[in-house]
Amino acid sequence: MKQVRWHGRGGQGSFTIARLLGSAAVVYEGKKALAFPTFGPERRGAPVLGFTKVSDKKINDRSQVDTCDYVVVLDETLIDNNTSKGLRKSGCMIINTKNINKYKEMFDCEVIGLDATSIALKNIGRPITNTSMLGALIAKSKIISIKSAEKAIKSTLPKKLADKNLDALEEAYKSLVGERL
Repeated sequence: MKQVRWHGRGGQGSFTIARLLGSAAVVYEGKKALAFPTFGPERRGAPVLGFTKVSDKKINDRSQVDTCDYVVVLDETLIDNNTSKGLRKSGCMIINTKNINKYKEMFDCEVIGLDATSIALKNIGRPITNTSMLGALIAKSKIISIKSAEKAIKSTLPKKLADKNLDALEEAYKSLVGERL
């Protein structure tokens, strides 16, 4: 089983992307998945955690993700010394940032950076980085295929929004794998 913890703020789509990853795994790849949020005050801008569990087998553990394979940070202002807590030694943290070097020194794990905000502004017109960060996660983890993510976006979002988010997903993915889709 692969487990992902998403760190974001209310309105950035942390839970939406956790759920989209889970649905792509189930609907388009025949896997099992769970996705759920945890948050404090329900307001835009408040810290939000999203969780996704993906497995080839039935998932019986419905508890919060304490030990994970990937930590995805949509907003670097949420980073502190505990952000990597529970990340497996073989795991990876993917951060939306222009300056990854300061985080590579801060954490004792693999850390990957992506300027997802610029990608989102360019493709979506708003700083909503969730699909960009999903592209980065897929490029690193291969947890699902990029094609499955594209299908999930097309089936979930209205066409105009889907097209913009597909562009953001694909640009982020390509920036990390350097290959043509």
